[in-house]
Amino acid sequence: MITHSNCFLCKHTLPEWHTAIESNSQLINFKKGEVIFKEGDTVNGYYFIHSGKVKVHKQWGSDKELIIKFAAEGDVLGHRAIGNNQHYPVSATAIEPVSVCFISTTFFQTSLKVNNELTYQMMLFYAKELQDAELSMRNMVHMDVKSRIVDALLKIKSLFGVTNEGFINTVLSRQDIASYAGTTYETLFKVLNELVKDQFIRLDGKNILIINDARLKDMIRTRE
Repeated sequence: MITHSNCFLCKHTLPEWHTAIESNSQLINFKKGEVIFKEGDTVNGYYFIHSGKVKVHKQWGSDKELIIKFAAEGDVLGHRAIGNNQHYPVSATAIEPVSVCFISTTFFQTSLKVNNELTYQMMLFYAKELQDAELSMRNMVHMDVKSRIVDALLKIKSLFGVTNEGFINTVLSRQDIASYAGTTYETLFKVLNELVKDQFIRLDGKNILIINDARLKDMIRTRE
């Protein structure tokens, strides 16, 4: 395996450690819709995304899921199981073809001990994860459903960017957007139509174009 410049592991380890990474890693490709790991599975290692997009989700009730975050190139998967947790607390599923570098738990722990920069960057990564989780929890409690949907659209756009035509640079199912916003498909459908009518967004099939970010952010503020 050749080290990847945008791989979190390769990027934050010593150049002389890259040979060890090549010897102790595995490049794995997943098709769209394929499960990378499932909530409750025994932890066997960590996944560093080289390309593609992934949804990280958790069972919500008996028949629903809550999407905790979306991950893309340069992100880490499986890190929530670090420490004494022997089972993945969340699931990860490819939402488009994905390529990852997989390493075992043992090798990752060795890498942390050898590479100070990797340890520091992981600490910053965990800190941001915690901040994002706290903000999401706060939004779930204090925002109404329309604001949560708008906030979800803005986050998705910020993470994935836009196409040359201005559409969000990924095509998500309406159910995935609803699960990310903590609502139902029916409510999402209704709110999207309202946003189109009020000229906040434009739809082209499953593609979404946010016409004016500032207007949407102002709408959230006025509804809080």
